[in-house]
Amino acid sequence: MFIGHFALGFAAKRAVPRVSLAALLLAALFADVLWPVLVLLGIEQVRIVPGHTVVTPLEFVSYPWSHSLLLLVGWGVVIGAAYRGIFGGRRSFVVLAALVVSHWVLDWISHAPDMPIYPGGPVFGLVLWNSRPGTMVVELLLFTAGLFLYTQATRARDAVGQWAFLSLAALLCIVYVADALSGMPPPSVTAICRVAIAASVIFPAWAWWADRHREVRT
Repeated sequence: MFIGHFALGFAAKRAVPRVSLAALLLAALFADVLWPVLVLLGIEQVRIVPGHTVVTPLEFVSYPWSHSLLLLVGWGVVIGAAYRGIFGGRRSFVVLAALVVSHWVLDWISHAPDMPIYPGGPVFGLVLWNSRPGTMVVELLLFTAGLFLYTQATRARDAVGQWAFLSLAALLCIVYVADALSGMPPPSVTAICRVAIAASVIFPAWAWWADRHREVRT
């Protein structure tokens, strides 16, 4: 999943309209924010294996600390509690924690059987990635629904709020479609991690900027 995770972050704005979109996206993407760092540190492992699935050549050999269900529940509690401790709100705790855990659910649907329940435990995956059309339909429908719910929860206060949001949504969609249709394997694991780390900074920052120029619908 890629824009499917973003979709849930956008959609969650309706449940907690006072929480920044950047925080919601970071929660939904947390596993993929942590993962490249752990790979570069040698704690987790991924290989480029062309043909591993139809959609992606990545074989996720080991990533229990960033992607196991048990650890994501723990990370979700930590992140939700930290946000509540700073900004308050029981609902924000629940929604942020649920977004962190939602990452496992969406990846379980799309991945090969490599999603661990706990470190060293059994792994699962429904392998939606073996169907390129199926993957794209599911993710694009999720993304469209997420954007719709976000626009139902907020409205632009000025031109920045309108165009920063639209450009972010358009760029995410273009990047996703281009990557899904390219069929080209990445040059190296290091390159994947660097791009992932850069994206985990750029997209939430962009979302924060756009969201600051939007207001909650009454």
